Parts: sequence; structure tokens; C-alpha cells
Amino acid sequence: MINVVRTTAAAHLANLPRAALPGLKQAVRLSALGLAAGLSTAAIADPSAHKQMITVKDAAAVQWKPAPAALPKGIEISVIMGDPDKPGPFALRLRIPPSTVIAPHTHATDETVTLLDGALVHDMGEKMVESRGEPFGQGGFLYLPALMPHSLWTRDQPAVIQVNGTGPFGLNYVNPADDPSKAR
Repeated sequence: MINVVRTTAAAHLANLPRAALPGLKQAVRLSALGLAAGLSTAAIADPSAHKQMITVKDAAAVQWKPAPAALPKGIEISVIMGDPDKPGPFALRLRIPPSTVIAPHTHATDETVTLLDGALVHDMGEKMVESRGEPFGQGGFLYLPALMPHSLWTRDQPAVIQVNGTGPFGLNYVNPADDPSKAR
């Protein structure tokens, strides 16, 4: 089953009077045209865009290293494609040990999270509420719009996730005191 959660913007659009929709549709069409023109120009102007196929044949081919200090100690990272700190698409994997919490945080851009192995729990909101957490099994998928507060944690098993997005990505803790880089 695929779950779709309305964000604040989607809820707002759903409540617009029907009379406002034709003007909104025209504005969306014009915005889409402008975005498409900008994207095509950016693709032409950026000679460093991905010019080669990138493959990862299996899990053993992934090279891990300690994650940046902004993530809890013990998490490992592998940047598969791109650079999450620079403009453009990226794919990275995180290996999260058992009993690890990534406190409520946001990202500057949209992200997708796919659970490749293990078990993971996800919660939406500025405060982590364990009883509200949604467990994910292998193959579980999550899409999060930019700036949506959420938290992730493991219980008694580790997890390997793949995060895809567009940089610059960033990780901003809702409560700055939760940032592990401040404690290292």
C-alpha cells in the first residue's frame, strides 16, 4: 500500500473555491514553462552534469566511511552519486546501528528514503513521539517535501537506507541541542 499524506500546501489547494482553479491552472502552466526553460538552460550551461552511467553491482561494492558529525555517532555513509552539499542530484546510503535516533530535523530540499535492509521507524513532526512512529520493513519508501520536520530511529536491528535528493541538501535539527556535532 502506498500512503500519500497531504502537506499544508496540498491541503490549502484542496480547499480553494472552484472559481479560483482556472487562474491557478494558468499560473501553474506558466510556472512549469519557466521551470522547463530554466532547467534546459541549466543542463546546457553545466558541463559537469553526470556524463557517465553509475552502477553499484551489489551491497558488497558499497564503500562506507563515518558519517558527518551532524549525524549520530556510529552511522556510516556512502555517497553513491553526486554531492549532497552541491547543486544537483545525489544518492547516498546510510548504515544506521541498532538503537540509534536521528532527532527531529528538516532538509532544504525534497528527499526520498528507501529502506534497503533492516528495520526503521519514522515519525513526522517537530517532536519525536515514539508511539506515533511508523515502522518500515525492507523495501519501505518515504517521500518528504522540503522543510518537513521528521525523525528516524532504529530499535533492535540496524538499517541501511538510500536517500535521494537534490543538493544543496543540508540537515537542520528542529532543536539545535539535538545536533550531535555540538557534542563531539
